[in-house]
Amino acid sequence: MEDQPAVAVAHPPQSLLDLVNRVLKVALKTPLGGLAGDFMLVAFTGRKSGKRYATPVSAHVLDGALYVVLEAQWKYNFRDGADAQVSYRGKTRTMRGELITEPGAVADIADRIAKSYSPKKAQRQMGMAFRDGAYPTLDQWEESARRLKIAAIKLT
Repeated sequence: MEDQPAVAVAHPPQSLLDLVNRVLKVALKTPLGGLAGDFMLVAFTGRKSGKRYATPVSAHVLDGALYVVLEAQWKYNFRDGADAQVSYRGKTRTMRGELITEPGAVADIADRIAKSYSPKKAQRQMGMAFRDGAYPTLDQWEESARRLKIAAIKLT
């Protein structure tokens, strides 16, 4: 279906997402979090509000660094870099988050992360749907980064 975008946002229903997030917020901060290796909890302070947030996200490892790939607005809290408490694999540590928004760089990161999984798992882990279930090309990732405002946060 060539008229469909190569990448679309695909999240579960909000009620299911709310339930899963409540469970993950608790579990990821405990030794049980070690069993949820596909997820991490990123706790940070809002740039403008000063409010503390804790958001469960899919954890992607690339070149030894943790990444979040997202279109959500909270990504802008990491503009110019920001510290975060990251709970991953049962351990919590302070990390520095760097927001990456340049579409070419985001495309490269998203492409490499997607191809580290099967196409089906990539879609589930990244919260996205790929046209015809096939990996997008780099050009399609770049177009999607621009259209959907997809960004990456590198946590080191």
